[in-house]
Amino acid sequence: MRNIRVVVMLLLAVGLGIAAVVMAALWLNSKSSVLTSHVVVSTEDLQIGTRLQANMVELVDWPSTSLIKNPMTSVDQAVDRVVTMPVFKGEPILTSKLATKGETGGLSAVLQDGRRAVTVKVNEIVGVAGFALPGTFVDVMVNAVDEKNSQVSKIVIERIKVLAVAQDVSNLETKPKVVNAVTLEVTPAQAEKIDLARSIGSLSLVLRSQVDMKSVSTGGARKNDLLETAESTLGNVSSALGSVFAGVKPPAAKPPKTNVRAAMVPPQNTAPAPETTEVIRGLNKTTE
Repeated sequence: MRNIRVVVMLLLAVGLGIAAVVMAALWLNSKSSVLTSHVVVSTEDLQIGTRLQANMVELVDWPSTSLIKNPMTSVDQAVDRVVTMPVFKGEPILTSKLATKGETGGLSAVLQDGRRAVTVKVNEIVGVAGFALPGTFVDVMVNAVDEKNSQVSKIVIERIKVLAVAQDVSNLETKPKVVNAVTLEVTPAQAEKIDLARSIGSLSLVLRSQVDMKSVSTGGARKNDLLETAESTLGNVSSALGSVFAGVKPPAAKPPKTNVRAAMVPPQNTAPAPETTEVIRGLNKTTE
């Protein structure tokens, strides 16, 4: 009888333990489902223009405390969409980084709504020594002849985004790349200006900071501006030298040296002797 009681108590303890474990597992599972959400992330580094396939993305649990704006919540939403911005491995796939459904990809998928792509022929100098990479911003400067038949250089368009260098639209690399063509993202009006500018003169790209949003208005630079700058520089140097030498007094004139010996010797009479005549009278001789 006593053994039966022991067995019953053991079975009851084991049952209560199993029930406690099951309840704890259910509680933890429900708690984790509340704190996480399903998000589509990339399984590899993706370049601009890549069309997503099922093996390039996966669904993971993402902490709900880390908010993501417009994430993909299923693999089907991401498949067959074109990437418009670089995506790194393990990074969530956002709607803002994908082209609209139906886009065939390529450079047209990277263009924003209402924008155009225009290609400018460059060399090592015009292309800012290869530092005009996709994603950077440049100013477009033209060198032409004005209405007074004077050579002028002026920035005509500011803060233009570089879409591609040659046929490369990826900006994963930061090394300079010298190419013969750069594609820019512009508005239709800016595209007209660039086309007119390269027909009347030569174009140059001016690299600018990505955080510089200010617009600067200039009158352009001409030959007279360069000459006036040189003359003003010479004038500033002359005035600076004049101000330096103005405070310097000239050395006092030294008195002439005197010969001590010559001062001690009395002066000699150098006047000519008077003329005399010798007269003989008899035995007497006189001088007159």
